[in-house]
Amino acid sequence: MDFISCRAISLNPSDPLPVKLIIEFNTSDLMKKLLIPLMILLATSIFAQQDPLYSQYMFNKLAVNPGYAGSRELLTADLLYRSQWVNIEGAPKTISASLHSPLNNPHLALGAYVCNDQIGPLNYTGALAAFAYRVIFPKGKLSFGLQAGVKNNGIVMSELKSYSQQDPLMYSNIEKKIVPDANFGVYYYTDRFYAGLSSLHLLQNQSAMVTDSAGNTQFTKLLSHFYGMTGAAFPLGDNVVFRPSILAKYVNDAPPQLDINASFLFANTFWLGASYRTEKAVSLITELNINQNIRLGYSYDMWLNELKTYNKGSHEFRVSFDLNVQKRILTPRYF
Repeated sequence: MDFISCRAISLNPSDPLPVKLIIEFNTSDLMKKLLIPLMILLATSIFAQQDPLYSQYMFNKLAVNPGYAGSRELLTADLLYRSQWVNIEGAPKTISASLHSPLNNPHLALGAYVCNDQIGPLNYTGALAAFAYRVIFPKGKLSFGLQAGVKNNGIVMSELKSYSQQDPLMYSNIEKKIVPDANFGVYYYTDRFYAGLSSLHLLQNQSAMVTDSAGNTQFTKLLSHFYGMTGAAFPLGDNVVFRPSILAKYVNDAPPQLDINASFLFANTFWLGASYRTEKAVSLITELNINQNIRLGYSYDMWLNELKTYNKGSHEFRVSFDLNVQKRILTPRYF
């Protein structure tokens, strides 16, 4: 029997991740192949961002900024499914849906966002309603958005696998909590430009508590997440539009993350682009405008860090519907 001792793990040795994960196992070579990716997954889940990761953030901004509500000047619905780190057991899987629209009063907009994110036995579910107040300028709008709702973090016991009958986790008392959650965002946009700042999980509530048989108690806490975003659209001719965008993310105890995207719109029908994420990942992104009301999106992520040995990339599928309920005259919508 071989012995594994793991004192600390980081996806990038140069990253200042404050990882304090201590794992000791007597195990075989086969178990090593299973445990190494699992330990990487645990380190990432515990010390990285708690919010779901989206490669198609530029089409799904309500997930990170409530000020985006109503900015398409249509009733808009988005459905998204993401399967991350394919080939790693227990890797993250995310399902989200959003709905938002301006009201008859041009200064007001409403929206809703629901999400389920599962990482192995950890299950995160949230539902929030959004309200936005918009200040109208000659060439754009400045929107102040607030989301409020609930979030539930729990553990799916059926997904836990114990290799020892003495594993204390299997005899733990797990207290699940449904806690209030709130987000705030500011979003400015014109026909060809946008910029926004937002903060998520303002209340920073404890969302789950675990007490083992020895009486030791641990809990999870929703940490505040901060986002900054900007993007623009530059027509390069009658049938081509260039659209660069940037999304910056920060949460305490994790390194800042930056997504840099460049995409092109051809004949107002087909988007094609790519993103680079500073945790060493590249995303290929495409979107097809079926007609004025239906859009289909897909992205594929390739990881360039240590995870590339254990997974076959990440897939993200999206479908979006627009409905011009108020029969407004609309300019081309790039965001």
